[in-house]
Amino acid sequence: MSSTEPAAAAATHEAPASRWVVGASYVLMGAALLGMLLNHLLVGLLAVCVGFLATRTFVRGVIRLAERMIARSRPEAAGRSLPARIQRLIQALTIVVVVAGPLALLGVGLSQAREFVVDAPQQYRELLDYVARTILDLRQKLPPDLAASLPAAAGDVQHMVANYLRTQAGSLALAGRAWLTALLFAYVGLIVGGLAAVARPPALRQPLAAQMHRRISVFGQAFRQIVAAQFWIATFNTALTAVFLLFILPVWDLSLPYTPALITLTFLAGLIPIVGNLLCNVVITLVGLSVSPLTAAACLIFLILIHKAEYVINAKVVGSRTHIAVWELLAVMFAAEAVFGPAGLVAAPLFYAYLKKELQAARLV
Repeated sequence: MSSTEPAAAAATHEAPASRWVVGASYVLMGAALLGMLLNHLLVGLLAVCVGFLATRTFVRGVIRLAERMIARSRPEAAGRSLPARIQRLIQALTIVVVVAGPLALLGVGLSQAREFVVDAPQQYRELLDYVARTILDLRQKLPPDLAASLPAAAGDVQHMVANYLRTQAGSLALAGRAWLTALLFAYVGLIVGGLAAVARPPALRQPLAAQMHRRISVFGQAFRQIVAAQFWIATFNTALTAVFLLFILPVWDLSLPYTPALITLTFLAGLIPIVGNLLCNVVITLVGLSVSPLTAAACLIFLILIHKAEYVINAKVVGSRTHIAVWELLAVMFAAEAVFGPAGLVAAPLFYAYLKKELQAARLV
């Protein structure tokens, strides 16, 4: 065991496997990935990968730092690994951070959002008044035939919006439940990934378990490459957004409030493939709408161009990291989105990178 490996990474022996067992491992891995995609468990799968990678990286980093500090203070201890009990203590503390960290962030978020929740009714009334004034102004500017189809008074507008929200209450409830479920899956996934990262491997893996471990290890390698590529994609998107907010909008005498926060959000959310970019688009457009319809339109046009360009950017950056041709990844992304929707678009680079790694390992491509 090297000095940078956790204590749990003990030597593991693998029993020989037949071709049937190897084939069964491929089938099980493919069925598991497809099942997660069809049953809306992609968020949980990505959270497992993030929890595993973050925990393993943090543990190795802390152990390496501790060994360097000990070697500087005690030169005779250079090259020696930390005692197993200290490594296990570092692993346990890392798991505590993984488990308690999201809960602490949630608590801070709820405490900061208390004022927003208390003021929500007043904000709702102000929003209705704003919508009513906008529709009444529009009614005065439209031709009489078109204006006749719009409400004639502010009270009518508010009644119409209230009725619409009442009829859509079921859909809104389902959407809220879906978000809560996704957050729960993500939290459980982080815990599972963190525990898997510090789990002690068995002394002997039976044939099927050994082959499944290989499949999962290759999948982890693909995920690590995708994460590195997504970092550069998020950096590129953030740079373009910063140029737009700080330099292009001021040319038209327009500006958005909370510009530094929006730029930071663009980078953090951009680490999530595709979906994070869509989230930033919605937030920036809403902030632009709070300034003026012209500002919102300018933001929307810019962000649509960025979103469409991300197909090519994503394929180029991910392709260079995973040695996949741009046309391959673009074709897979478009096909996955057509079949599975946004979840397929998010999963396509990762799943295809894993598939190609397996095919290359088997010397089939």
